This record gives sequence, C-alpha cells and structure tokens, in this order.
Amino acid sequence: MPANASGADLRAFVQALPKAELHVHLVGSAGLDTVLALARRHPEAGVPAERAELAEFFRFRDFDHFLRVFWAVQSMVKGREDVRTLVTGLAADLARQNARYAEVTVTPYNHLLDGMPGDELLAGLTEGRAIAAAEHGVELAWCFDIPGEKGVKAGRETLVFALRERPEGLVGFGLGGPEIGVGRAQFAPFFTAAREAGLHSVPHAGETTGPATIWSAVHDLGAERIGHGTSAATDPALLAYLAEHRIPLEVCPTSNVRTGQVPGIEAHPVRRLLDHGVVVTLNTDDPPMFGATLTGEYLAVAETLGLRPAEIARLAANSVEHSFLGDEAKAALLAEIAAVPAPGERNLVAGQRELA
Repeated sequence: MPANASGADLRAFVQALPKAELHVHLVGSAGLDTVLALARRHPEAGVPAERAELAEFFRFRDFDHFLRVFWAVQSMVKGREDVRTLVTGLAADLARQNARYAEVTVTPYNHLLDGMPGDELLAGLTEGRAIAAAEHGVELAWCFDIPGEKGVKAGRETLVFALRERPEGLVGFGLGGPEIGVGRAQFAPFFTAAREAGLHSVPHAGETTGPATIWSAVHDLGAERIGHGTSAATDPALLAYLAEHRIPLEVCPTSNVRTGQVPGIEAHPVRRLLDHGVVVTLNTDDPPMFGATLTGEYLAVAETLGLRPAEIARLAANSVEHSFLGDEAKAALLAEIAAVPAPGERNLVAGQRELA
C-alpha cells in the first residue's frame, strides 16, 4: 500500500470495490439474525432463541463445534420459508459488503434426505432470489453440489434433481464434503452429464488432501474452477498447469485457518499461488460460522501480504471475470471496479474538489 494509505483508507477502498462471492454454502452462510429467526420458528431444534445465548453458541471454538452449529442450522431448514430466510439473510449480508453477485452452493440431497419436499426447496430458492435482487440489489446463482461422503447414490440423485428441476439461476455442479477417502473419479459420470447439459464444473479439491485430488478434479471432473485448491502450492507442475489453463482457485483464507489447514493468514499459500500466475478469487465458505466476511478476507490478505491497491482490485476483478455471470453484467461490474480510486488517488480527487 502507499505510505500515506491508512487502515481506514484501505477499508474504505475494499468496501468500495464491487465484488462477487464464488464459494459460499447456503446453510453455512446463516448469520446471527437468520439463525435467531429459524430458532424462534423451530424451538423444537433446541437452538438458543435469545440473542446473547445464541451469540455464545455461534462463537467459533474448534472444527467439531463448527460442525455442531452447522448441523443445528441444517436441522431447522424444513420448508420454503426457512430456505427463503437463509437466502435473503445471505443477500443482506452481501449487500452490506458491496458484493453484487454470488454463486451459492446448495446441497439438495441433504435437504431431501431430511424430508424436505423438492418443490419446497425450489420455491424457497426462487422466492429468496427474487427478493435478493429487488430489495438488496444482489444477483444470486446456484451451484448444486454432491455431498461426497454419501457416495455415488448422492451423486446420481443430485444430478437427476438438478437436471429435472433446473431452477432459474442454476449455473454450477459441485462436489463437497470430506475429501479424505472420497475419490473424485467415482463421480465422473455425473459431472460429464452435468457439463453436457450446460452446467459448469466446480468441485472442491485440495483443501484437506494433496494435489493429486486437484489433478483428479481437473482430469476426471472437468473442473472449470476448484473449490479451495490450496494444496496446489506444493506441486510446481500443477501450479504451472492451473496458470496456463486459467483454472481459478476459490480461496477461502479464514476458513483454512479455522479448519487448521494453515496456522494463520501469514502462512497461507495465497502469495505463492499469485506469484505463480494462478488465478485466485477470495471467498468466505461458511462466513458467520467461521467469523469471516468477504471484506474481511480482502483486508486480511491485503494487509498480511502488503498488496498494492491495483493487486487488491485485480482480486475483485478475478471474482467477476471467472464467475458465470452474463457478459454484459460482467463488463458493467468490471468497469465499476476499474473506476474505484485507489486510496492516494481518492485523497487527490478530494483535494482538487476543495480547490475548485
């Protein structure tokens, strides 16, 4: 950053940048107000329904506690109203951070397994998406992902549901859940069918496993983006391949710290990824549950790595360029990003106005 750029200047710059969020899970996006609404609607779930108590329950302690909170929220998502509450809560959080577009990961198989009718899930997504656009100015798209730990059956049923229902805004087909012991290749037929139907391949890989998982996601699943992918930093050949083929990594720094993949942001391989020409986008994964925000991810990386304003703006532009947003909307957002003055430039413009 320029020598005269204060922390406040940096925060203002990051806030002013239009952004896209490409890796956020719908259930994991539930903030305090959203969970409070769900807890009061479903007291039988046993989730605290008073703000102070809920805030303590929600405070990240360790990964096991995160899982407990995640599945507690999942248990309260029973119908369209609950899904709509999740979607609109996420949209409000995104709007506050000047995020204009998000591709949200939804795991239909888990909701259907919990007994939610498919039409309830779809209605909640559709209604929430409309409210997000009308009331918050945020465009949402969906990625339906396979919970990999539930095996080939989950893959088949996720594919069938995605292609049969094909809700408006569905752009991606993904693979989430634990990576260890869950080979990517077994899901290849489902990804092939999804890609042939026009959906984009966006599997998780290389978060908790090594670069072999990323290679498999690329070769077996036709990955167009990789969720996390941080272990690529240990494989020079893979770094070169990702850079050459412009396959972006959806990097979630705070999530990686919280799950113990790296000890801190200063140890995160994002600098190595950038130095090798890999396309990096910054994302939040399960933001409130990890104590993360999208603006916070930009600030943490910028401050820790000492990024210049142009480099920060490039990260914001990456998130737009490598989204599945339409070309016209992309161009408009990229123009807005380019027009945001860097901290020193903003001060100069303000001074010129005062002299005029």
